[in-house]
Amino acid sequence: MTSKTTPESPLPIRTVLQMVGGWIGRLGTIWVEGEITDLSARGGTVFLTLRDPVANVSARVTAPRGVYEATEPRPSNGARVVLHVKPDFWVNRGSFAFTALEMRPVGVGEMLVRLERLRKLLAAEGLFNADRKRRLPFLPGTVGLVCGRDSAAERDVLENSRRRWPAVRFKVEEVAVQGPYAVGEVTEALRKLDADAEVDVIVVARGGGSLEDLLPFSDETLVRAVSACRTPVVSAIGHEQDSPLLDLVADVRASTPTDAAKKVVPDVGEQLTLVRQLRDRGRRVMGGWLDREMSWLTSVRSRPSLADPVRELERRAEQAEALRDRARRSLSGSLDRAADDLTHLRARLVALSPAATLERGYAIVQHPSGEVVRLAKDVAPGSPLTIRLSDDRLTVRTEDPDGAAPARPARAKTSTARSKKADGTTTSRSKKPDDGETT
Repeated sequence: MTSKTTPESPLPIRTVLQMVGGWIGRLGTIWVEGEITDLSARGGTVFLTLRDPVANVSARVTAPRGVYEATEPRPSNGARVVLHVKPDFWVNRGSFAFTALEMRPVGVGEMLVRLERLRKLLAAEGLFNADRKRRLPFLPGTVGLVCGRDSAAERDVLENSRRRWPAVRFKVEEVAVQGPYAVGEVTEALRKLDADAEVDVIVVARGGGSLEDLLPFSDETLVRAVSACRTPVVSAIGHEQDSPLLDLVADVRASTPTDAAKKVVPDVGEQLTLVRQLRDRGRRVMGGWLDREMSWLTSVRSRPSLADPVRELERRAEQAEALRDRARRSLSGSLDRAADDLTHLRARLVALSPAATLERGYAIVQHPSGEVVRLAKDVAPGSPLTIRLSDDRLTVRTEDPDGAAPARPARAKTSTARSKKADGTTTSRSKKPDDGETT
């Protein structure tokens, strides 16, 4: 209702605010969506600003603390939420705000933020490391399959696997693959199959769906259960573009359930073809090796050493005799040359020996100390001297040439001693006693 006013007849402000409050009150409770900013809590009330992410429009919102804390997960600044609000207008202050009756975090962005935060946490713990991945068995005896009840994913895995290898066996655990019970049932099925000694590999399969439908396969409890499995796990969740956290922790990721069947079970036709190819290759390799060995054997048998072994022995015997004669001649020549050298050396020694000089009539005059007398002035009158001859020696005493006539020498007794010459012959030498020295 519009009131007519003029400068002469204005409405009191209280009346206008009451009218505004009445108009707002007729709006009732509504659901609104926006992005939270300026979030704060004081006492039992939480204050926030709800901003439109497209237009530059915002409104103040108050919420009881119980409503805020009942929201899971609790929203923070930047989170997009849907609020069930009641508009309030305070006439006394002329201010407008919403009172939140219920709060729900919504939007793909919020879910992606949560998943990214969990992904970083698990990656920091090493659950996605490549060295933790286990290789799938070449031909599993029994395959464990976790899938939805009577689902297309189950049919895809079973039919494609049996088409590739008809003898393959399965143990199927049908569980809820979306909703509040999905995480618990899938985790329990994993633990049951992992404890079964007959199961060689486990496949977790589900068809495509929205991000919300696939959220159970990004749950932290399920991801940690897969990382703790001792049996290799294959993740086949959704389509190629879907990537839940289960794909990162599983040992092998398959883009679809059909792709999981191809990765888990080998194709019998391909394996038979491979066996034939390997068998033919083995035959060719073995045939070539036998041909080479036969050629080598033929060439070896044609060698003279095998064609006429006795001739080879005779040739070796002739070589041995020639070497023996050569060694004898060499040794004999060496002995002859050594004998000639010895003879020449002996002749030189004899020629250079002082004994040979004495045998030619020379004598050596020596002092009693053995020193050779080279000059007459070195001998004092009356000094005893030794004269060494070729086969003996004499002891004499010198006299002064200017002195008296020498006395008649007494008969000297000569003592003969045997001496051995340098050439090995024995000679005799005589030595007169000191009292019969000749001067």
